Amino acid sequence: MADPHLVTHLHYSRSKRRLALTFADGADYHLSAEFLRVFSPSAEVRGHGPGQEVLQTGKSSVAIAGIEPVGHYAVQITFDDGHDSGLYSWRYLRDLAERQDHYWQQYLQQLSAAGKSRDPEVQVLHFDP
Repeated sequence: MADPHLVTHLHYSRSKRRLALTFADGADYHLSAEFLRVFSPSAEVRGHGPGQEVLQTGKSSVAIAGIEPVGHYAVQITFDDGHDSGLYSWRYLRDLAERQDHYWQQYLQQLSAAGKSRDPEVQVLHFDP
């Protein structure tokens, strides 16, 4: 029997900013670019240990700029905000997919508690000629 964590199909829809995943056991999931960016497995996001996580804010409009395979076990995703570190293993993607609602609610609670937003901060510049 095939490893249920093995990704057999990946498709990114630029217009929907969603990654469709199919696993070896036939399970299909969709993950938004924002969700994948917020839960990047990189040390820049997750830190180097417990309590060192960095809350990601203003990522609601982020998109995926590229996806590269890494061996037969992961992909490296490049986002249009320049973030490109961290390897998304098949096992990690399966965990994100299966627990997506739980992780998302936790994230929204963290944003609220920090007084932050999913929306990029808008900076208004005034110019008087």
